Amino acid sequence: MKSASSRRPAWAEISASALAQNVAALKSVLGATKLCGVVKANGYGHGIQLVARTVLQAGADSLAVATVDEGIELRDAGVSAPVLLLVEIPSATLGDALAGSLTVTVGSIEGAHALVEAARGLGGVHPVHVKVDTGMRRMGVDPASVNDVLDVLAGSGHLDVEGIYTHFSVADGSSGDDRGFTRHQIEAFDAVLAAITPERRPRIVHLANSAGALGYEQSRRDLARVGLAMYGYLPQAWLAEALEVRNVTLAPVMTLRAKVVARRRAAPGERPSYGRRRALARDSTIVTVPFGYADGFPRRFFDAGAEVLINGRRYPLAGNVTMDQLVVDVGDDEVAIGDDVVLLGRQGDEQISADEWAQHGETITWEILCGIGVRVPRVLVD
Repeated sequence: MKSASSRRPAWAEISASALAQNVAALKSVLGATKLCGVVKANGYGHGIQLVARTVLQAGADSLAVATVDEGIELRDAGVSAPVLLLVEIPSATLGDALAGSLTVTVGSIEGAHALVEAARGLGGVHPVHVKVDTGMRRMGVDPASVNDVLDVLAGSGHLDVEGIYTHFSVADGSSGDDRGFTRHQIEAFDAVLAAITPERRPRIVHLANSAGALGYEQSRRDLARVGLAMYGYLPQAWLAEALEVRNVTLAPVMTLRAKVVARRRAAPGERPSYGRRRALARDSTIVTVPFGYADGFPRRFFDAGAEVLINGRRYPLAGNVTMDQLVVDVGDDEVAIGDDVVLLGRQGDEQISADEWAQHGETITWEILCGIGVRVPRVLVD
């Protein structure tokens, strides 16, 4: 299915059924723990509005974003579910966040004071979560200062300190050191909770990201913030065990599709594309696909040996990835203008995953998905 609004034969299909399957699978692991769907970075490249509406319909309890603009986009699109801002935002943007009914994160004593002032100026009562730094060393209140922050927030009649949380740094790691550090983070966070007086303790406690939710049962508290797994990928293969014991699976949500837009025969020794990098070893048909590095297909994939799927078969690139196009060597096979091309996803018995792309790019699956260009239309299917 192609986007009717696109004038370019290249698009991303976002599977509603795969999203629903993933939400159901994760909820079966979480049990009574609520699922917060992380939709920052344009829904991990899948389209923030498409994903938000679909996962909420599938049973997600709330959403999380990284910026005020992302949260306001959801509100403007009619999303009324709770939306948590995962970072402490600049004081100048607090008014917009509160006016948009976003749940603000406080990660410092200075941020607590700024939020009290912003809430006083706006009026009403606004939800807030306190983020505690238990070892990530990126953002969050030092454990020794949590009670001071809570004292500041409690002094406002305009704030409901409903949540407290931390963030794991190596919950996906399988080494003894990584597992030990994750357990240390859980213990450090529990020590913070124990030091909070009962009347000040927030009612929503959360630690788990995707890896925590799958790999550490003790991190499944009131809520889990699930990102990558919701889009059908495991942070690391060892985390599949939590799904396997429940006989559920995750399904990749995104398929990148295009059409063959040109074809030509080329002789041995010809060197297609910019840089004339590689000579053809034999007579070949070279086809052009309208997808390039501006769309999220990295230039280095040529050297890495990346392939695409046409008519259910894998074919290599014939030359450098360009900004808007790929050239593909299909040999002597019958490939016509208008034939379907799958760059990411399944076609016939073959599949190219975002994990495979990450290996080509010597990076992580998160970066691959988030890197799909904004000019690629996202189309909700099935």
